[in-house]
Amino acid sequence: MTSELLPDDLLERIRGRAAGYDRENAFFTEDLAELAAAGYLTAMVPTELGGAGLSLEQMTREQMRLAGAAPATALAVNMHHVWVSVARSVRARGDHSCDVVLEEAAAGEVFAFGVSEPGNDLVLFGSQSLAEPDGAGGYSFTGTKIFTSLSPAWTRLGTFGADTSGSDGTHNVWGFLTRDAGGVEVREDWDALGMRASQSCTTVLTGAHAPAERIVRRVPPGPTTDPFVLGIFASFEILLSSVYTGIARRALDVAVERVHGRRTHDGTPYAHDPDIRRRLARAAIALDGIHPQIAALARDVDEQTGGGALWLPRLSALKARATETAKDVVEDAVRVSGGASYFNRSELSRLYRDVLAGIFHPSDDESVHRAWATALLGPLP
Repeated sequence: MTSELLPDDLLERIRGRAAGYDRENAFFTEDLAELAAAGYLTAMVPTELGGAGLSLEQMTREQMRLAGAAPATALAVNMHHVWVSVARSVRARGDHSCDVVLEEAAAGEVFAFGVSEPGNDLVLFGSQSLAEPDGAGGYSFTGTKIFTSLSPAWTRLGTFGADTSGSDGTHNVWGFLTRDAGGVEVREDWDALGMRASQSCTTVLTGAHAPAERIVRRVPPGPTTDPFVLGIFASFEILLSSVYTGIARRALDVAVERVHGRRTHDGTPYAHDPDIRRRLARAAIALDGIHPQIAALARDVDEQTGGGALWLPRLSALKARATETAKDVVEDAVRVSGGASYFNRSELSRLYRDVLAGIFHPSDDESVHRAWATALLGPLP
């Protein structure tokens, strides 16, 4: 299936560069330029603001296709799409506080995700960074952010920190920094097992200032029903699941092709081996079950019907299920494809390293099970 935003010839050029980026631990500069020129970075910007107006459900399908061509490119671009999705979702509720994201994305700005912090398992619900008010509605942020994809190219960084100065208690402050804000250091420390082209470097903020017009939320720490925070959680989990599902789909396709091409000593195709047939069938069945879950939850966001006590656990469960299923599918693809897939020159070898990154994204397996246990059984005393 092709699309206007990701035509097949563009995907093939992107696929052709993926191995080189991975081998050289290099950023996907050419991919990003071509995606921007194709309008892919404005895919979810509403049409009235100059974008393609794609829904979240439609975007999940595009991201699956891109991930099948170049997982690290898709993962990094995913973070830009998360912010656009959040702004789109908030705007659909009549809240224009995040329109700056949509307007600047339409103008060509590239948004990155500066949220994760070392040793902080609260993720969206609490920050170890500081947000100090400037007295005029703006804030200066100080702290260390990790896994900041798009590090060489972002022009806008969505981030948050804790404001402890107010008489109303600690609040999480969310805002968007410009790259030239000052007090922003990007450490060139990305040398990971997989997703190498994403260049998700550590970002150190030292009094990096966002003026009042770039501050979009000030909310108490902890779980919240605020549409902005819920929008981040939903968009992140759903789009992330789409990326890893796309990786698994590609691995399955490669494995099917390899199995048809391999022969036993007597010339029998491996595709006739009952054990291989069963393993690939099992992988395909497991992967087939993820697609409708992604589509259903994305549609809930698009139609503003998501909610209730199980909303966050459902989103977490999708991410956990999608990434674990993708990992299992890629492993099955490697197993049936033979020893050649163990060499770094093999696409399956790269897909296997890339898919492992899924286990490190929030929500992790432990928090997913805690959330469901609490929803079902109540909190522990």
